[in-house]
Amino acid sequence: MDIRLGNFNDQRVKDLLTYHLKGMHENSPPGHVFALDWTGLQKPEISFYTGFVADCLVVMGALKALGDGTGELKSMRMAEGQAGKGYGAAMLQHLIGEARSRGYRRLSLETGSGSAFDPAVTLYRKHGFIEGETFGGYVKTEFNRLFHLSLQQLAAPKISPWPGRCTMIAQLPDEAGRVRAAPSHSPKLFIDVTMWR
Repeated sequence: MDIRLGNFNDQRVKDLLTYHLKGMHENSPPGHVFALDWTGLQKPEISFYTGFVADCLVVMGALKALGDGTGELKSMRMAEGQAGKGYGAAMLQHLIGEARSRGYRRLSLETGSGSAFDPAVTLYRKHGFIEGETFGGYVKTEFNRLFHLSLQQLAAPKISPWPGRCTMIAQLPDEAGRVRAAPSHSPKLFIDVTMWR
């Protein structure tokens, strides 16, 4: 799949956005649709991407800079008939990579509840997103759901006075966001790489 910046003069892109907005309004209560329209996608804080297979537009997604070292996923949508082919995962991985390259410490998103949103929620959770607190002015309700992915790198090691062990990084963050290294048997010092989100 070829991922490129969205071309706002491309009718295929306009059609996919129209399809996306229609689906959001059909499956959300009044006042609970926060999807970006055509004008919103062209704001300077938004980077909008499209994915093509051959000459067919199959997916779109956007990354919004929140201005506090964090970003927000927006406008994630696959074209009709393209679900289940890995295109959504590829776009999500692209957006996560872009957020990392910008040095964001966290990537967040808002989505809805119900069968229309379940596949997206499954995809986000598979990539490490955890449901959590509000952000960016959203108000949490019984319908909307807010997810976050920590992008922080490992903190610089701290040398502890504990003798006789040296640690090696060996584990991913647990659900509390803590990363702790597993000790090896190298002598003379202990390195504590505990990190918090």
